[in-house]
Amino acid sequence: MSVFRFSLLCMVAVVVASFRFADDDFVNRLIAKVTAYRLHLPSEKVYLQTDRDTYLPGETNWLSGSLFDWATHLADSVSAVLYVELIDTKSRRRALYGQFRATAGHAPGQLTLPESLSAGTYRMRAYTGWMRNFLPDYFFTKDLLVLNPKATATATPNNQFARPDVQFLPEGGQLVAGLQGRVAIKAVGPNGRGTDVEGFVVNTRNDTITGFSTSWLGMGTLNITPEAGQTYTAVILQPGNTPIRIKLPDSQSVGYGLAVDNLSKATDIRAYISSNKPGATGELTLIAQTRGQVVRVAKVPAGKPSVVVSLPRTAFPEGVSHLTLFDETRRPVCERLIFVDHNNRLKISVNPAKPTVKPREKVTLTVTAADSAGRPVQGAFALAVTDDNQIAAPDTNGVSLPNYLLLSSDLTGNVEQPGAYFDTRDLNRRQRLDLLLMTQGWRRFRWADVLQDSLAPPKYAIETGLSLTGRVTRVGTQRSVGKANLTFMFTRRDSTRAFLMGETNDAGEFAAYDLDLTDTTSLLIQAVRGKNDRSLSISLDQLLNPGIITIAPVPMNPVEFAADDLAEFIRRTNEYLEIERQIRRNKGEILLDAVTVRAKRTEERDSRKIYSNPDATVKFNDLNTAGAISVFDVIRGRVPGVQVTGSGFNSTVQIRGAANFGGAIEPLFVLDGMQSSKETVNSIPVTDIDYVDVLKGASASIYGSQAAGGVIVVMTKRGNPNADMGNVEVDGVLVAKLPGYAPVREFYAPRYDQPKPEHIRPDYRTTLHWQPLVLTDATGKATVTFYASDAQTTLNIVAEGATPDGKPGAGRATVKVE
Repeated sequence: MSVFRFSLLCMVAVVVASFRFADDDFVNRLIAKVTAYRLHLPSEKVYLQTDRDTYLPGETNWLSGSLFDWATHLADSVSAVLYVELIDTKSRRRALYGQFRATAGHAPGQLTLPESLSAGTYRMRAYTGWMRNFLPDYFFTKDLLVLNPKATATATPNNQFARPDVQFLPEGGQLVAGLQGRVAIKAVGPNGRGTDVEGFVVNTRNDTITGFSTSWLGMGTLNITPEAGQTYTAVILQPGNTPIRIKLPDSQSVGYGLAVDNLSKATDIRAYISSNKPGATGELTLIAQTRGQVVRVAKVPAGKPSVVVSLPRTAFPEGVSHLTLFDETRRPVCERLIFVDHNNRLKISVNPAKPTVKPREKVTLTVTAADSAGRPVQGAFALAVTDDNQIAAPDTNGVSLPNYLLLSSDLTGNVEQPGAYFDTRDLNRRQRLDLLLMTQGWRRFRWADVLQDSLAPPKYAIETGLSLTGRVTRVGTQRSVGKANLTFMFTRRDSTRAFLMGETNDAGEFAAYDLDLTDTTSLLIQAVRGKNDRSLSISLDQLLNPGIITIAPVPMNPVEFAADDLAEFIRRTNEYLEIERQIRRNKGEILLDAVTVRAKRTEERDSRKIYSNPDATVKFNDLNTAGAISVFDVIRGRVPGVQVTGSGFNSTVQIRGAANFGGAIEPLFVLDGMQSSKETVNSIPVTDIDYVDVLKGASASIYGSQAAGGVIVVMTKRGNPNADMGNVEVDGVLVAKLPGYAPVREFYAPRYDQPKPEHIRPDYRTTLHWQPLVLTDATGKATVTFYASDAQTTLNIVAEGATPDGKPGAGRATVKVE
């Protein structure tokens, strides 16, 4: 690998500048702007652990989400909803979607993969509603492989001669004529992974200036001092193919350079600022910030050809930090990322009571969590146990909570082998990590956004519960109708209901927040403008198809199975899938012997009713609605004790006996289970009404004091959950099925200490144990137990989690089954 020689940058006149907070208006305003932006848009991070990465259609993907504050990495207790999507990487459309309740930064759950799910690679994406205010590049993503149950092992295609994508990235962001600069190289192959290249650089005269090569995942560097008026081209050599010519970025005629030495000194980070503007006056400003928290600000003279700024390493929080150089006109001109490693991560150990067990024997694990000093800590962890013979062992250099939280989550694009940068046994890891930060972009915010005079309000709110948002427009158009009154009715699976009332804003938009809905919920929304204007159309954002989803290119990481291993994995998984299906059909209970029960047939109850039997019912049909203008024209004279006066839309209604000292009391009007107005009920076309119930006296008392005048209940055909309405729609009404929080199922695993008839089945589970929440106590310990399967294999155990103050950790172990 090419190594930068910092001595080459140090020209004759070198000024070493120690840090100092510059007490001037610009620095104070700069710090205030950064702080205000972070407080105005406090971002979040999400991490998702799954039991494994390879599945068959019909299997359950067990998952555990962790939410963190972006700036501090504290457990995020603000957002209460975690969204998880499974995206088909070929069509880039959503294949599966779930909403999970997050409590104190923890969101357990599962996605059941449909039996009809096609084989292929799927991108799992997790985010909060608040995170939609930022680039989707910072959503958590990982790839899942869904295998074809009838698949056979195939060879991986050979693309060794395909053209790589090669980028040349000047350190600090630019090359400047006459200043030596370092250029990072990033080469990616057709499979999305880094590939090593070599070549040389030529100038406009076709003179060779320097050679270069990469040596770590397609990354490397070259040194160049550009001349004014010259352009430079990299020539990349390809064995057996035509060389690739790529133009290097143009150099600036005048400007500043920024190079960083984050390797040679244990105590300090050195920033080398160079200039070809010897006559410049004023001062340059170097700001160092970590996740929106200003760490250091230094001022240096603008006219010096070279200046070194020392930044104490202890001043930086652990993780990715961002250095920005502002020129004398206070414009950001150079940027550089660094990683500060304090090794302040948790030490997680998973210790089996016995290193070897027999098939179906009880396995006991002790999970121990300690800080970097060895002190016990309390934390929350998710633990997965899988069969090594059925799926590939977890990649020790793959994504884990510590390397994602501290590194990958602050970088755009795919970070290949992130675990390698945290392997303390690798003597080259720090140099490789520095290379990564020269080639991987960081764009949590743009300085143009931070420095503007006013900050735009965020589009999406922080969700402390589920949200419903939408818009009311004129029927057949997208034209806003202004303010409209809204009534919401939520009907849960257990037939319990909740009601909300409100209105839209002047643009016809509405939002309902902090909803607590579990599983699928029926929703009816009624809109009316003024007294009886129902010529309205209601759209709900949650029902809109997201369409094509933008996702980053997926690196091809083929999972290789031998033909016999693949066939055995599919056979065993299908056997266990059938057991899971039976458990779901029986709701977790063992089938009893058949029992014949004779009873009267009960009619299915309309979930829109909160009463049992009305005092009277009028069923609407073609005969009694002929010539009728309104609902009251139909019920006139058909219900004893109900008096209708007037006609059409001027009708009034009174139920006999409903009066007080002030005179007659009109009944309470209810539309499809929701309280409504007489004008709204009267405006519904009679052809859209299924029936009308009338409640008097004691029957009406279920609605409370507001029903002193009785109750007129109007049930529409559109609102009837049992009606086959086809394309029938009612203006001003929306009926839909909405997903609530996904119910959290308990992971099923047999207990072989209690003999049961079903234990005669063979047991070859791929995932033997899944526990989304393992809590260590004050001694830093927790105990986990489960039972081995019939397979003589190696069990892979992975535990990942964090403390409430944001220190992450991961631990691994194995158990032999013989």
